[in-house]
Amino acid sequence: MKIIKRNGSEVPFDIEKILNAIRKANNEVSLENRLSEAQIEDIAERVKALSGDLNRAVNVEEVQDFVENQIMDKKAFAVARKYITYRYTRMLARRNNTTDDQILTLIECNNEEVKQENSNKNPTVNSVQRDYMAGEVSKDLTRRVLLPPEIVAAHDEGIIHFHDADYFAQHMHNCDLVNLEDMLQNGTVISGTFIEKPHSFSTACNIATQIIAQVASNQYGGQSISLTHLAPFVEISRQKIRGEVAEELKDVGVTDEKRIARIAEKRLRDEIRRGIQTIQYQVVTLLTTNGQAPFVTVFMYLGEARDERERKDLAMIIEETLNQRIQGVKNESGVWVTPAFPKLIYVLEEDNIREGSKYWYLTELAAKCTAKRMVPDYISEKKMLEYKVDKNGEGHCYTCMGCRSFLTPYIDENGKPKYYGRFNQGVVTINLVDVALTSGGNEERFWKIFDERLDLCYRALMYRHNRLKGTLSDAAPILWQYGALARLKKGEKIDKLLYGGYSTISLGYAGLYECVKYMTGKSHTDEEAKPFALAVMQHMNDRCKEWKAKENIDFSLYGTPLESTTYKFAKCLQKRFGIIPGVTDKNYITNSYHVHVTEKIDAFTKLKFESEFQQLSPGGAISYVEVPNMQDNIPAVIAVMQFIYDNIMYAELNTKSDYCQVCGYDGEIGIVEEDGKLLWECPHCHNRDQSKMNVARRTCGYIGTQYWNQGRTQEIKERVLHL
Repeated sequence: MKIIKRNGSEVPFDIEKILNAIRKANNEVSLENRLSEAQIEDIAERVKALSGDLNRAVNVEEVQDFVENQIMDKKAFAVARKYITYRYTRMLARRNNTTDDQILTLIECNNEEVKQENSNKNPTVNSVQRDYMAGEVSKDLTRRVLLPPEIVAAHDEGIIHFHDADYFAQHMHNCDLVNLEDMLQNGTVISGTFIEKPHSFSTACNIATQIIAQVASNQYGGQSISLTHLAPFVEISRQKIRGEVAEELKDVGVTDEKRIARIAEKRLRDEIRRGIQTIQYQVVTLLTTNGQAPFVTVFMYLGEARDERERKDLAMIIEETLNQRIQGVKNESGVWVTPAFPKLIYVLEEDNIREGSKYWYLTELAAKCTAKRMVPDYISEKKMLEYKVDKNGEGHCYTCMGCRSFLTPYIDENGKPKYYGRFNQGVVTINLVDVALTSGGNEERFWKIFDERLDLCYRALMYRHNRLKGTLSDAAPILWQYGALARLKKGEKIDKLLYGGYSTISLGYAGLYECVKYMTGKSHTDEEAKPFALAVMQHMNDRCKEWKAKENIDFSLYGTPLESTTYKFAKCLQKRFGIIPGVTDKNYITNSYHVHVTEKIDAFTKLKFESEFQQLSPGGAISYVEVPNMQDNIPAVIAVMQFIYDNIMYAELNTKSDYCQVCGYDGEIGIVEEDGKLLWECPHCHNRDQSKMNVARRTCGYIGTQYWNQGRTQEIKERVLHL
């Protein structure tokens, strides 16, 4: 059994430390009030058992809480007072150096919590450590200066989660849709250098990767680009190459137009291949200022093309993108493996969804890519046009910002729909499980507490908004001055982009399943419990609507992609309410509205059920189905894709894509338990060295490749197949 110290480092559980702490408190009280040695040993053993029952590494504070409670159970109140006083005195002494200790353990790679915080950051790399160090300082400032005590306390207790506090001190936003079209067509500025409109497809791809890196370094969330914005440069390259070929053949007396066109198209295809390879390899190998590959999503939507010529060129780009992703990238041993980025989204539409449709070949290719590399994910044009309707009654299909955060429909001053160049201000998440447990199961109390917690979230979100308010465009020129999000003047404030629906701000939610389970005794998939679950969702939407009317800010409900926070929430719930079967007996809580990972349900029923909740999560949500290796069953993958098209707006298939560098095993790396800790293990050679295996799992919309904390690892281990 392991214990996590206050500085984040993980050490073996030592019962002697508990015994010594109790003895010190015991020796400070009069003889008649003291515990016997047998009682002290009994307390220590009981604390050890309670810690073991949690089935995870416990932290020091939890152990000390157990000790306090056990001393009180022995009616040794004088000893308990001494123990509590000692804890308080030590806490005051630590306040001055907690941040220092955190930073030092980061540098030495001893901080287990931070090492497992982000599954796409390698904490041994200097640039990541530098980002984490800056984050610790930012969190310290945020807690002491920038946020009021009640919000900090609610965050610490797991009542809410104030996301990305490690970036809050700076004037940075969450995620966005990069206006790549504007930047490529009208030029941009990178590091003080003017970049004019590119004169070829390959140059456009190269510039796009530089833009991606610059944008990622000036925000903390995901970004999305559209391949459609690269499509016009295919024709530019075509004409350029055609002229070169004509000149070459003219020198040898050949003027046949068909031959010229055939050779030109072959060279054009080669340029498209090189351009897409540039994007794939640059995104995978680039390190932004926060020490990780850019969290970028690439959108593939034929419906965005302006004419048939551009549509065909876009199809060529999509085809090449899918082929290269199927191949993967080589790891340090030269083996083709699954990369985490860029994430791909493929739009299912009438021209590609049925066999015999014009672009059916692309859908078949997408299915093969999903089966092997877990992407692309799928947006249904049909359902999105139903859900995303603007004030004029027209539906729109567009990409999410990163992994799942969706903008709301917006009409600009010219009466035209606008999506690229917009962004999200930030997220605060409510822990629905805590609302339910605090109510004690009383529905009247539940709604009262729910409203109190939502008001707390509203105040926290306004702190996020006001932190951005007054930000000068000079803070991030690539975003605010040179086209990624706007073309503001130097010294101009970004305030006008924070109001009127241009940007969104998100109320996140987590643990709907556990909330409903506690309040009704049933899963929200049960017809008797489902109305309560839908009422909870509707209530949050109603409050967002109220806040929007009050502030002229586009509040939107968002299905939070908990990563490390799922573990934090679970630990907080166990600390406050104990182990409640079916509710707090896991080291994770369920993301957003999802069906619990252990619930047996088939893929089609799950997607159909979750579609109702996805519609009530307009600020962002994604559904998934867990499937086995599907590389030899592409028709089944396509069947799921076609069901997505007809039934749900945005969904993905979770497959497995692992590799053991020790024995060459190419299959699913498993999870085993030893001494209360979950470990990754190759089923063939039993290798447990995480540095010698490539594991890719989807946890929050994005694919993670740097492993996860114990809570998320347990959730991955317990997932059941839906197909």
